[in-house]
Amino acid sequence: MFEGSTITKANPASFNIVVPLTVEKDESIVIDLLGDLVETTDSGITTQQLKSFDMYVQTGSSTFKVESAVITEGAFTFQPQDQFKVELTGQGVKLSRVGDESYTIPGSAQAEAATRTPLLIYPVVTLDSLSMNSLLGASLRISTNIEWTAFETLQNSLSVTNSSNAMFPSTYTLGMRVASGEIRQYQTDNNVTQFDDFNTSSNLTIKAVEVGKASSDNGFFSINLNPISYTARMNPEDAYTQSYDYTST
Repeated sequence: MFEGSTITKANPASFNIVVPLTVEKDESIVIDLLGDLVETTDSGITTQQLKSFDMYVQTGSSTFKVESAVITEGAFTFQPQDQFKVELTGQGVKLSRVGDESYTIPGSAQAEAATRTPLLIYPVVTLDSLSMNSLLGASLRISTNIEWTAFETLQNSLSVTNSSNAMFPSTYTLGMRVASGEIRQYQTDNNVTQFDDFNTSSNLTIKAVEVGKASSDNGFFSINLNPISYTARMNPEDAYTQSYDYTST
C-alpha cells in the first residue's frame, strides 16, 4: 500500500547568473556583494553575515522575486583576448511570483553609464619566482559556505496547506571562505622544470589587464592570495601544457 506524503517546508531558492563586465564598471555593485559582510545581533550575540538583497527577475509574462538573497560563489575566467565575465551563484530565503510583466519593481535604479563597452582582457599572473609566461588562461572561484537554519515547528507544520504558508528557512550560519582555481600555460624551455612542482605557502597575484594596456598596469581586476597551496601537473597533448591547481582558505 502506498502512503500519501506531507510537504510542510521548502528549501532555499537557488540562482545562477552570468554578468559580462564592461569598461564602465557599472557592474561593480554586483561584484561587491560577493565579499560584503554586515554585522547582525540576535539575543545579544553579534555575528557577521553576507550582505543580503531582494532579487527580481522579469520575463515577458511574469515578475519573480528571490527574498533575502546572498551571493555564495563567484567564478572568474581569465582568457586572453576574451570578454571578462563573472558567474555568480547564490541562494535566497524564498522564491515567489509577485506580478506580471508590468509589475513595478520597488526602489531606485542604479545609475549607469550611457554606453556599455565589452571588456577584453588578458591575464597577468605572478606566482613566487616561477615563470608565468605563455599563459593559456586562468580561473578563480571564490566560495563562501553557508548552512541554512531550518524554520520548522510542530505547531506551524500542522497549519501548512500550500506553498503560501509553507515553512521557509529563516537564517544561516556563515562558514569558511575558499578561493581556488587553475592556471594554464604552454610548456616551454623556460618553464619545463616546473611540471611537477608543488608548494603549500606560495604568494599568488592574478590580474585582468585590459587589452591594449601594458602588463605592468594595475589591471581592471586584481587579487592577491597569500598563502596558497598549489600542485602542478603536465598535460601531454598535441601541444604540451601544464596546469597549476591552487587553493587558499
